[in-house]
Amino acid sequence: MQRNFFLTDLMKTGEHQTYEQFLNTHSLPNQTIEYTGEYYTLHTYDLDSYDRRFALIDRRIHNDRLVGNSEYSSELTKRVKLLHSQGFKFILATPWESVENIKTSSFIDNPNGDKKILIPERIDEVQTFEWTGGTSWFWSYMYEKHKDNKFKFTHDHFGSYWYKKHDFLYLNKHPREHRVKLYNKLLKEGVLSNSLYTFLGLKKPVRLTQEYELPWVKPENYPKWGLDQDITEQPYIDTVCSVVSETNDNDYEVFMTEKIWKPIIAQHVFIVHGNHLYLQKLREMGFKTFGDYFNESYDLENDGDKKIEAISSLCKDRKNKDWKDLYLQTIALRQHNYDTFFNREKLSAEVNKTIINFLDFFDNN
Repeated sequence: MQRNFFLTDLMKTGEHQTYEQFLNTHSLPNQTIEYTGEYYTLHTYDLDSYDRRFALIDRRIHNDRLVGNSEYSSELTKRVKLLHSQGFKFILATPWESVENIKTSSFIDNPNGDKKILIPERIDEVQTFEWTGGTSWFWSYMYEKHKDNKFKFTHDHFGSYWYKKHDFLYLNKHPREHRVKLYNKLLKEGVLSNSLYTFLGLKKPVRLTQEYELPWVKPENYPKWGLDQDITEQPYIDTVCSVVSETNDNDYEVFMTEKIWKPIIAQHVFIVHGNHLYLQKLREMGFKTFGDYFNESYDLENDGDKKIEAISSLCKDRKNKDWKDLYLQTIALRQHNYDTFFNREKLSAEVNKTIINFLDFFDNN
């Protein structure tokens, strides 16, 4: 049995309890994980008794407030040097973000093009592992957030009464280039004429009405940090299909956020505008998609513009079709996805892949 120790927030600037929650989900055989979020309690641990020692450095964009703080930088450097001498390896913790986001080290998050800088800056003195979200972080986070919630999603497809009022649920926040392109395309093609959709980051934000917003939040006050992962039933009850507008559309990673887990929890039909082979990755993780019921070839397209054309054509085609049979035919599929999402063993298998990367980094550097 190998013992692993994690200092889950070297500078106490992040959410060490969330990182610890993620680590607790692992099920690796012959590996134990212990941790603390308190740097000043390290002296109480027999650090030499552990096979591996890690320190997480929080790099969430919330910490842009620390940019230019010389005292912070000085203290970070001092702690890194000390722990490195004691055999620690360092993880730059940015699981809320994708490889692309970290690669560019900035985010165009608002209409005036301001960029948020990731901090702390890279540490040149030691080798570091960059932990990005991949496929496991948001699954773990959403699982813990909603595992005890009792939602009442109703997709009544029995009888002659089909009560769904709208076609698509299409939610956008930050105006990333690929999102703007698809949004404009769907508007131009008239796909959104009977849909619920948002684009909060535009100069003139497009918002949901209060009927479809989180009950405890006024639409004009959304978004606030942390609310993206909350779920309210009515938008899913009143629409027939989610068009999931993911963070990136590149062809070198798959980054899954709360945007896909929400419709899966809601047992909603979905189309995904995301990374190349996003749906294929979902299936590899044990989920099912809707390729037996409509054309999902857009997932195979690694050209962003061609993917937008394919998704637009699919949405336009589906808008003019009766969805009742689809909901009847996919009861088992949608229930399977829901059950898989809330299956801790399935989640644990995905989390294990991330932690194995941590262990391999330690062993090979």
